[in-house]
Amino acid sequence: MSKGYFITGTDTGVGKTVVTALLASTLRRQGLRVGVMKPVETGCPRAGDDLAPQDSLFLRQISGCTAPQEIVTPYTFAEPLAPAIAAELADTTIEMQHIRKCYEQLLAVHDIVLVEGAGGLLVPLTAQLSMHDIAVELDLPVLIVACNRLGTINHTAITVTIARQRSQVLGIILNHIQASNNLAMQTNADALLRWGKAPLLGQIPYIPMLTAEAINLLAESLSLDGLFKA
Repeated sequence: MSKGYFITGTDTGVGKTVVTALLASTLRRQGLRVGVMKPVETGCPRAGDDLAPQDSLFLRQISGCTAPQEIVTPYTFAEPLAPAIAAELADTTIEMQHIRKCYEQLLAVHDIVLVEGAGGLLVPLTAQLSMHDIAVELDLPVLIVACNRLGTINHTAITVTIARQRSQVLGIILNHIQASNNLAMQTNADALLRWGKAPLLGQIPYIPMLTAEAINLLAESLSLDGLFKA
């Protein structure tokens, strides 16, 4: 079994942090030392003189990961843009070797490390690299988070196709991002079983507000047997 996993999405805002947090909470309940990593986070608000990466801070809280913040998220940017663009505006160079070094430090002291990407696989990381290159560089199998809305069949199939070119794909998690339930949302799970190009490993119900309490309660009640078997 791999000690690290890469969680990507079919787009931005599809629930990667929800799924990563849920996995971290579940694995922690099983007695594992869970490390978390979000190598790059953009759109970070300021906290005094520093930037506060909200997704990364939440994942550290849920997982109990006590690694320094600069290892969990080595690159933080204020502008809510693709990492390559945000880095250029901040006059910063994102270096893959530094990301690898931080990941290896986490791996050395944890039983498992969950690495959450930013946006989708082809979001530019540098002028030459995309987010997928992180998964490839770290040799991580990929878990794909799909959003339960109109268009997810195409977005998911494209993401799986791209991921499989260079990575092992564990499967798909379908995340519900709203409480409404239109016809597309009612049929997406069955559609992904037919055309998603990878196993559908589970569904995450709508969470009105992302809090530690909500994630931990969901971890108690939700079965992720399909994912863990994968």
